[in-house]
Amino acid sequence: MSQPSAPSDVPAGGTAPRRATRMGGSRSTRMGGRGPRHPLARFLLRRIGVAVLLGFGITLVTFVLTNLVPGDPVTANLGQRALGDPAIVAQFRAEHGLDKPLPAQYLTYLGGLVRGDLGMSQQSHRPVLTDLAEFVPATIELAGGAIVISLIAGVAFGVVAALRRDRLSDQVLRVVSLIGISVPTFWLALVAFYVFFFRLQITPGSGRVAPDMSAPPGVTGLYTVDAALAGQWDVFSSAVGHLITPALVLAAYTIGLLTRFTRSAVLEVLGQDYVRAARAKGLPGRVILFRYVLRSALVPIITVAGLAFGSLLSGTVLVESVFARPGIGQYAYKSATTLDLPAVMGVGLVVGGVYVLINLVVDILYGVIDPRVRLS
Repeated sequence: MSQPSAPSDVPAGGTAPRRATRMGGSRSTRMGGRGPRHPLARFLLRRIGVAVLLGFGITLVTFVLTNLVPGDPVTANLGQRALGDPAIVAQFRAEHGLDKPLPAQYLTYLGGLVRGDLGMSQQSHRPVLTDLAEFVPATIELAGGAIVISLIAGVAFGVVAALRRDRLSDQVLRVVSLIGISVPTFWLALVAFYVFFFRLQITPGSGRVAPDMSAPPGVTGLYTVDAALAGQWDVFSSAVGHLITPALVLAAYTIGLLTRFTRSAVLEVLGQDYVRAARAKGLPGRVILFRYVLRSALVPIITVAGLAFGSLLSGTVLVESVFARPGIGQYAYKSATTLDLPAVMGVGLVVGGVYVLINLVVDILYGVIDPRVRLS
């Protein structure tokens, strides 16, 4: 005779529901003990923590390398006549903290960074932060325009070269990209300035706006953005015109690099099995390209684009000199030649901070594009 089956309506205080509650609570506790439940949130927290540690490392490396540069800042700033007076030399060292040991100087420097104080420039006699706020926006505007042009042209050329592999257009684009990588930037800047401005007179000259125009009201320091915000469209047009030629010159190398890298990445993805399966299903080529090919190829392309933007930002000194654009490149050059240590360290912090920020953005884009990255 069979045993009677358990009733299906077990009371709320019965054993089974209580056991389920304990199991569920234990699982929730275990999951909660590991931090945020969402994989992307944990991924972001880890990357932000790494960025903070890298920022601290940048301050240390910048300070040490700057103080290891051969030469005496006292000699570079005072000159030979003032060096003959020990009182003037001692006063200069005391004013700039050069009479203290290096560890004490570094701790003083860190304390100033926490307060937003980067020290006083020995050349301009202004706070370094004030100088950087004046010069950095011009460089960001130039490098930003160059990276936008590079991304649009480089990725487009790379995709076309990959889709038309070994055809005439592919060969032409590969030659053009090789020329862009090989030609020195300073030579290309001189040729572009001479041909398009001096000979043909189809592009504006040096500076950021026309000489008869005043700068737009300062909001961001970017003339194109500030002019648009103020509704000064004549100033906006002049700022864009003065930006195009140096941005194209600066972007030439990056366009060539992105073209070759995008071509290689797209060709690798085109040979994958899931792309062949999508073609066998009869999906349109446009859908295959944007949904399957480009999304898979974006991760290495983003890496190269991030590094390229950092190199553009730190390598604008020659282009800024040719086109007379007051930016961080010229400021860094003048500071280095006069051994203006606070200014040199300020420039190093800006460039290093930009690289850290770019790496953080690239890591975040990795996690957004490829779920395998944030789950690993």
